[in-house]
Amino acid sequence: MSTLVLKNGRVFDPSRKLDKVADVVIDIKAGTIANIARNANAPKDAEVIDCKGLVVCPGFLDIHVHFREPGFTSKESIATGAAAAVHGGFTTVVTMPNTDPPLDNSSSIAYQYLQADKAGKARVYPMGCVTKERKGEELAELGMLARAGAVGFTDDGAAVGSSFLMRSALEYASALGKVVVQHCEDHDLSNGAVIHEGKVSAALGINGYPSAAEEVIVARDIRLAKLAGARFHVQHISAKGSVALVREAKRRGVRVTAEVAPHHLLLTDDACRDFDAHYKMNPPLREASDIEACLQGLRDGTIDCLASDHAPHTSEEKSQEFIHAPNGVIGLETNIGVLLAKLVATKKLPLKRFVEAWTGAAAKVLDLPFAGLKPGAVADITILDLGLLWTVDPERFKSKARNCPFNGWKLKGAPVYTIVGGKVFEAIGRTMQAAAQPKKAKKQARAAKKR
Repeated sequence: MSTLVLKNGRVFDPSRKLDKVADVVIDIKAGTIANIARNANAPKDAEVIDCKGLVVCPGFLDIHVHFREPGFTSKESIATGAAAAVHGGFTTVVTMPNTDPPLDNSSSIAYQYLQADKAGKARVYPMGCVTKERKGEELAELGMLARAGAVGFTDDGAAVGSSFLMRSALEYASALGKVVVQHCEDHDLSNGAVIHEGKVSAALGINGYPSAAEEVIVARDIRLAKLAGARFHVQHISAKGSVALVREAKRRGVRVTAEVAPHHLLLTDDACRDFDAHYKMNPPLREASDIEACLQGLRDGTIDCLASDHAPHTSEEKSQEFIHAPNGVIGLETNIGVLLAKLVATKKLPLKRFVEAWTGAAAKVLDLPFAGLKPGAVADITILDLGLLWTVDPERFKSKARNCPFNGWKLKGAPVYTIVGGKVFEAIGRTMQAAAQPKKAKKQARAAKKR
């Protein structure tokens, strides 16, 4: 069988202003889209997926994930991370370099590509470090990293504190046609705090992490990017002041982009009142006004794209006292579903902007390959069921980790298939449908006995 037909789906691609019911014909051997048309011609022996009532989109990209390999494979490996990605509806991911050892040399970049190729699931693109060993003391060999395939540079988890080094990095990256990506945190201001500075931190009697710690670095690096004539990307933006800074910088023509994580659109610091480490992350959950600012920024394009900041940890690590537990939550297998249910279905975020923020806009930030849905394009496709009802259950995840802040949430909408280069993977929506079938059958059997 050499042909796959996605039959009668709503073909939806904002990058091509495409929204129509049609068949998508895929050449499996070539891994490309052969045709998009109503009642498209296809071989009689073609494999068919009935997509009636489903939304057929370009493959979703997540440009901020942590796969922990090398060094921390008890948390996640490239193989399990890539499996979690396709299960969650993502065809492409970008990995962060805070591994052990860090991705600060060409062989480490090559290693990640090799492991991703062996996994044979989602496409994996690594970022390289800005500084050697992520110590913030000396620039890494950015040219060699770029030649090895690093799609950008970041010391994610730690901000580049030196203004001189950051300016130098921006200038070198610009010459290489790459972008510097920054975890924006003034570490002197955050001072090791584990929760947002506000009413909740005051009520709990613990030191807070002020929004200013993020905003100061965003403001500095916008100025440095303008000085260098370079591109600068803000990771996991969380504070309303940061959104305002990015909006104004874009208005002035500075080449700045930004991403926001779903947990910073859906959860506030109130979630931390019970000291549950599943809500501990960096940057921390902030206030309702910050959520509204981030959501407005996403709607109007100030914030370019969505990204999970998928940060797996072992259950033992997350079971420690709140103050000692590591920062980070997982999101690859829930983020499409939670946003469809809580933002798209409630009309807080248009479906068009939602899809754009996970596809073309995300690819543009790092100049990743992206052609959308058209004949001849690589067949990277995410298929959504906007009406599917399901409950988040981390035990059904493909990720090694279970540190999910949305455990038990009842949702409407999920990815059901992920197609990478013509290869079909069942996504979490299908997993949950399959899990529900035995329960449904038992319920029907009990009802029949009563009759």
